[in-house]
Amino acid sequence: MTTSLIFIYSTDSGTASALLDTGHKALSPSTYHCSLCELTQDTLGEKVRWREFRTSIGLPMEFFHRDEFERKYDLAFDYPVILRKNDKIEILLNKERIDKISNLDDLIDTIRQEMAKTA
Repeated sequence: MTTSLIFIYSTDSGTASALLDTGHKALSPSTYHCSLCELTQDTLGEKVRWREFRTSIGLPMEFFHRDEFERKYDLAFDYPVILRKNDKIEILLNKERIDKISNLDDLIDTIRQEMAKTA
């Protein structure tokens, strides 16, 4: 079975939530609660470096807000979280590890290292 990655942000879907998140990131970034969002997104959308990584890694990826993920998979985690999916779904990077990552390059390196452990 093909391995894929699932990224779940610690925000909910919907226009109201998106507007609140954008405002929160702009006005009080130090208290924003989605470290995965901070690492991969800026105020205008997806960071260029992140897009380049996504398109070059050669793995299928899914991206969800927490409410969308829980509806689709009937699972819940401490968010944000990055999951590996093959014949089962398992945690690749949990919230605690993601929260400790300080920049996008470190996130990319960590994902690559974790994927190499199971290759």
